[in-house]
Amino acid sequence: MREGEVRSRRFARRLRKTMTEAEVLLWTFLRKRGLDGFRFRRQHPIEPYIADFACIEGKLVVEVDGATHWTPNELEHDQRRTAFLESKGWRVLRVTNLDVFDDLNGVWLAIERLLPPPTASPPPPP
Repeated sequence: MREGEVRSRRFARRLRKTMTEAEVLLWTFLRKRGLDGFRFRRQHPIEPYIADFACIEGKLVVEVDGATHWTPNELEHDQRRTAFLESKGWRVLRVTNLDVFDDLNGVWLAIERLLPPPTASPPPPP
């Protein structure tokens, strides 16, 4: 494992312990395969970045942005980050803390639309 990966994993572990209220709220709905059986990871390292939430099998990253994400520097950083993740085959959904607090159902539907359709389960044995 490269040194950068070790550092980002440690940082991700620390971020999992200090999630924002909006992230905690969304996590309560995403955890334990709550969305059509898709598994999400929280504060998941993806190369040099750490995604707030990532669904590996659906190649989807969900970023929950607070007030600090609205400065020009942060907006530029977020654009670079999104472009990098998309270049690696990830789809990126950015939502705000207010979206999570005021329209959690809308956030849920937006996530669901970006995931592939659930696979049909095989019929039960005779």
